[in-house]
Amino acid sequence: MLLDFSVVIPTYNGENRLLMVLEKLQAQTGVEKLQWEIIVVDNNSSDRTAKLVQQYQANWQHPFPLRYILEPEQGAAFARTTGVHEAKGELVGFLDDDNLPAANWIIEAYKFAQNYPNAGALASQIHGDFAVQPPADIKPILFYLAITERGNQPHIYEPRMKGFPPTAGLVVRRDVWRDNVPRQLFFIGRIGSSMIGGEDAESLFYIHQAGWQIWYNPAMEVDHIIPAWRLEKDYLHKLMRGVGLSRYYLRMLLLPPWQQPLFFFLYLLNDTRKLIVYYLRHKKNFDTDVVAAYEMERLRATWISPFYLGWLKINNLVRNK
Repeated sequence: MLLDFSVVIPTYNGENRLLMVLEKLQAQTGVEKLQWEIIVVDNNSSDRTAKLVQQYQANWQHPFPLRYILEPEQGAAFARTTGVHEAKGELVGFLDDDNLPAANWIIEAYKFAQNYPNAGALASQIHGDFAVQPPADIKPILFYLAITERGNQPHIYEPRMKGFPPTAGLVVRRDVWRDNVPRQLFFIGRIGSSMIGGEDAESLFYIHQAGWQIWYNPAMEVDHIIPAWRLEKDYLHKLMRGVGLSRYYLRMLLLPPWQQPLFFFLYLLNDTRKLIVYYLRHKKNFDTDVVAAYEMERLRATWISPFYLGWLKINNLVRNK
């Protein structure tokens, strides 16, 4: 039976976070006439995540089901893909285990999808729920923490101009994702010490390439819980490096294959220019200007990215033989 909406929650060791998300979903308003479900996709957790969901299921008193699925392959991309292919809803909304949706999140997503039939994906307005107040000097880079505050008017994302939104709080048409997004993506998500993301943008690229619109809907609001350690220097340094390292592959996706060899050299020349100019302009300030230091790391990683990702591809081919 096809439902109206599925909420997919990928989680890894989310025992201490998942409870708040489930409570927010139980308090959704305006959904009395919708047929919907919640799916927790356990991405091979080593904590008590599975037992927590089982305890919830044993006492579940709601008309919408709570389902549990184990995805043993590590990586957010695998968990989201499994969730979409298991979902029974016409629409699938993704919430990470640190995303708290507003009480009208589901109904606002559902109404927008009905009113905009060409929208293949809808991005939420995401606010930072900080455990500690972020220092004023890092505010220019806070959007890298999946904070999306692009005003109060809906608008279409133009990937060549502003990229793609994060998957946190994203709602997609199930069949659009199933028909166009490969089950095996190149980027699989941040695992262990690796901070290379990019799976969000890679998934949305395929939806965009198929001719579907990607919208920002500010009426869909989500609070993103950000603990203090995500504002620490070491984490932000690794985050910016991961952003840079994913850059080359995502750029190439937007180009037809015949253009890619030419643009490899054009991008390399331009990235070299940017790196040198930025270094010369800010070299005296890296010790005191943290944003300049983080931006330098992103530019350095962007320059490295074609070589790093080429090495990664070769390693993957060798490993899979």
